[in-house]
Amino acid sequence: MTDSSNSTVLFRHQNVNHCAECSLNPICLPVAIDPEELDRLDAIIQRSRPLHRGDHLYWEETPFEAIYAVKAGALKAYTTTDSGEEQVTGFYLAGEVVGMDGIHTEQHMSSAVALETTSVCEIPFDRLQELTQNIPGLQNHFFKLMSREIQADQQLMLLLSKKTAESRIASMLLSLAERYKRRRLSDQRFRLPMSRSDIGNYLGLAVETVSRIFTRFQNQNILSVEGKEVTILDRDSLCKISVGQDEPSCKPARTG
Repeated sequence: MTDSSNSTVLFRHQNVNHCAECSLNPICLPVAIDPEELDRLDAIIQRSRPLHRGDHLYWEETPFEAIYAVKAGALKAYTTTDSGEEQVTGFYLAGEVVGMDGIHTEQHMSSAVALETTSVCEIPFDRLQELTQNIPGLQNHFFKLMSREIQADQQLMLLLSKKTAESRIASMLLSLAERYKRRRLSDQRFRLPMSRSDIGNYLGLAVETVSRIFTRFQNQNILSVEGKEVTILDRDSLCKISVGQDEPSCKPARTG
């Protein structure tokens, strides 16, 4: 079964109405939360219709009211520059939380749009604040999520500081592989929900450069690429490209 089939199966299995039934529970919720506390959290979560590709979950500068756990599919976050151009700031996969950029300013600092059919769990922030005061494990979990967002911003700056386009793309692929692994999917063969244009925008590269590097990686037998399906054939080489040939180890940066 290919990962595109896996994605279809995952979406079907994530069409559940309770956190306890969701296979992503261990990823987006704290491990220590007990069944009674889980029921209290489940009671405030709103589950709406799936978003279709191109549908927005929220827009930049709109009031911040909730955070969202991606149940299936994928989202792209982006901001709009003064000149009206789109700048991609991250990608969010199933089991990840999006929307926390608005906590401080009480309005979203970016927009979030579905890259494919996407289902989310909406968690009203005022209700969540009430719960976290009584469920220490939940409060600690969301502190960790916010810390991860800060780390992601730092990793993005590190990623964009890499000298070569090859190292940027290699780092992003290794990061996505790790994120799919957390979802208990293959970290060797997976689907890229974003377009080559989105990848280039995110990494500060021309779309032609992105396509050329994917082709080069294929010719070097580092990757196998069929449309949006990617198979990592030589992880060691990809790691070396990511961190630099002279570096002793490979630590892929998280993107999104």
